[in-house]
Amino acid sequence: MKQIITEISHEKALERIDKIARYIVKRRMGPAAIMTIESLRPLNFIASQLMYFLEPFAELFVDEKSYEEIALILEEQKYVKLLVKRIDELDAEFHKEQRAQNKIIRERKRKKRKEFFNKIFKKK
Repeated sequence: MKQIITEISHEKALERIDKIARYIVKRRMGPAAIMTIESLRPLNFIASQLMYFLEPFAELFVDEKSYEEIALILEEQKYVKLLVKRIDELDAEFHKEQRAQNKIIRERKRKKRKEFFNKIFKKK
């Protein structure tokens, strides 16, 4: 008979939240995930119940223990807030270097445009 998980320890929840957040950030879905989670936050309990309903089908693709742990995390408002916070932290950290490089490129383009227009409208 299948053992159903009814509680998750705080440490295990934090570990699972970190794993989910890293998965999302690595695929560059951080801002979209945060927006989706925030907009559906009032429905987090309903989402967890829907996950239990879909569990027999989901078990074909994912580990049932992990799936149940995620459903338990979604039941708790505090864990949903922690998930959003962790995604935001990791996204800022993960893409910090990329954003710095993009800023340098923008500055170079801005400088070239400024030089171009200074040449065109040079006062004689």
